[in-house]
Amino acid sequence: MFIAFEGGEGAGKSTQIALAADWLAGLGRRVLRTREPGGTPGAEAVRGLFVTGEPDRWTPEADALLIAAARADHVARLIRPALAAGDWVLCDRFVHSTLAYQGHGRGLDLAALKSLHRFATGDLWPDLVIWLDLPVDVGLARAGSRRGSPDRFEGLDRAFHARVRAGFAALAAADPRILRIDAEPPPDEVAAAVRAAIVPRL
Repeated sequence: MFIAFEGGEGAGKSTQIALAADWLAGLGRRVLRTREPGGTPGAEAVRGLFVTGEPDRWTPEADALLIAAARADHVARLIRPALAAGDWVLCDRFVHSTLAYQGHGRGLDLAALKSLHRFATGDLWPDLVIWLDLPVDVGLARAGSRRGSPDRFEGLDRAFHARVRAGFAALAAADPRILRIDAEPPPDEVAAAVRAAIVPRL
């Protein structure tokens, strides 16, 4: 199984991936945890370009091409081999982040982004997408409380993040693989909902 965890800033994706991975490992599954952009040395190098600097460091088109380049390496060198070996892959962001952020958030054509994704990955899509959803203001407040400086996207205005959240909602309405989970409750309650979403796939 290939499961992507999606959501806006501060949604708790890293926490929930760690909890889900520990649970699945306890059930005897081999689990690979990874992230986008990143996961391989080449993709991590692209991540440094993608997430740092001023919000307008790259044009929306350049953003899409950077993430596609990182994803191509990530899929070819890590994700596909892991799936072929029978591992469960849990990924912090994948293609639906591109559609929500660069598509709905920054105005790029969704069909073009899907075509770029197909080219970069050989048309690999997750089996299940866990969308951790919470109000924009709550997510930005959580993200702002973390250590370290904000990344490029956390620095964009509230209207951008509202478009991203609406984008995830539109994607979920059109694709039954995307399951919305309320990310506002405490992490253990969210984790229980995540497990309930995964159980039918076991």
